Amino acid sequence: MLETNRDALLATTIAGEVTAPVMQSSIYDVTHDGGVQILPGMGGVSLNARVGDSAFHFVTEHLEPGVSARHPDDKANVGFNLLACVGNRAVVASGDVKGATGIVTGKHGGIEHVLIDFPAEVLERLLPGDRIAIRAVGVGLAFRNAGDLRAFNCDPAFLERWGVEWSDGAAHVPVARVVPAAVMGSGLGRATVSRGDYDIQTFDDVMAERYGLREIRLGDIVAITDADHSYAAPTGPAPCRSASSCTDARRSPGTVRASRRS
Repeated sequence: MLETNRDALLATTIAGEVTAPVMQSSIYDVTHDGGVQILPGMGGVSLNARVGDSAFHFVTEHLEPGVSARHPDDKANVGFNLLACVGNRAVVASGDVKGATGIVTGKHGGIEHVLIDFPAEVLERLLPGDRIAIRAVGVGLAFRNAGDLRAFNCDPAFLERWGVEWSDGAAHVPVARVVPAAVMGSGLGRATVSRGDYDIQTFDDVMAERYGLREIRLGDIVAITDADHSYAAPTGPAPCRSASSCTDARRSPGTVRASRRS
């Protein structure tokens, strides 16, 4: 069983706002095969795209499922984004559905959004500008009996529900998919994994078929093989993480063994 420093972690309240949908000023996105398109995806409230849905079903670009939130002040948003962890409890603090609760499901780098899932009936009534408070806990999470295994962006309660175990000198991690480092894209070389994201490239049909990449669902936890994110996203060949970089693992002296779960 994994032992953590959960009892020593600071829990604090952070707050942001539901964002408006965001579009680039150039309006066009260029596809991998040279085409151009104008598509929605980032910001606002995604009413019909939720955690658990296929990552390939919707006609979008940089889809953010559920609610996208950030602090309106860029400096304050650094703390809002950094301290939010996957599994943190969120509460609507203003508007028609004040008091409704949800769960932090990830972060999106570059635009620095925190992604939160709420019940469908809450999503239908949320508006850009509504305030959301998060009980932030998880930054500083460490293991007491697991070698140099490291964790980032993970609520300790979520870690316990996840089912990660430590035995025979290895962490046994249930994941939805095992992804090779060779297909990773945007996010490589980023100075930290405590915020931001890391893109899985799926345009190569052969690799996508071989590793089942197009079966990935929004919110799936995947293992990225042959990579070390202990301090930053590698510039070369990346750990156990979700779309939100929930956990990270170094290879030595312990070993991470990822097992598929449907």
